[in-house]
Amino acid sequence: MPEKPSLDGLEAVWSARWEAEGTYRFDRTRTRPEIYSIDTPPPTVSGSLHVGHVFSYTHTDAIARFQRMRGREVFYPMGWDDNGLPTERRVQNHFGVRCDPSIPYDPAFRPPAKPDAKRQIPVSRGNFIELCERLTIEDEKVFEELWRRLGLSVDWSLTYATVDGLARAASQRAFLRNLARGEAYLSQAPTLWDVTFRTAVAQAELEDRPWPGAFHRVAFTP
Repeated sequence: MPEKPSLDGLEAVWSARWEAEGTYRFDRTRTRPEIYSIDTPPPTVSGSLHVGHVFSYTHTDAIARFQRMRGREVFYPMGWDDNGLPTERRVQNHFGVRCDPSIPYDPAFRPPAKPDAKRQIPVSRGNFIELCERLTIEDEKVFEELWRRLGLSVDWSLTYATVDGLARAASQRAFLRNLARGEAYLSQAPTLWDVTFRTAVAQAELEDRPWPGAFHRVAFTP
């Protein structure tokens, strides 16, 4: 017995053991009534995780463990949301570049050694996508390392990313199905617009801020 018990390194020991023994590996032979499926909202790969991420996914993990204690087979994957404006912004600031589709692809391109987020150099769409894929892979390794250290009981063999080929193919098939059913349509309507990226944005991408204003009552007389 050590003179002073320590918890240093305990997370790594158990994480490796759970992975080797397949403790949380999903059993595909179980029938549908036996399965409890968790649809995890993948965290955005924006460079860092905060206590809010940890807090919310701890709730999910508590439910997963409770269902296992009830004898259910838990389908619990983990994914990364690396497809969207936050990723583009992260890549721009990290490498000091911006996408310009009018520029031809440069197979020998290398990002600046000392990136300047305020003086971003234009690069081709192909080069920008390569930088996105490069940085998201690095960020996702950091994310996974933290989740493993926390002891989340996910099946890491089911890891996915919203920008990978499988996710894109599933999204395209779903859209074509909606189109065939007449559920997808083209319409002119108001939208939210990002003046920097020059693209439509979702309501979830916005941050509400209080702003001083005034209310005026104007009377019209005949």
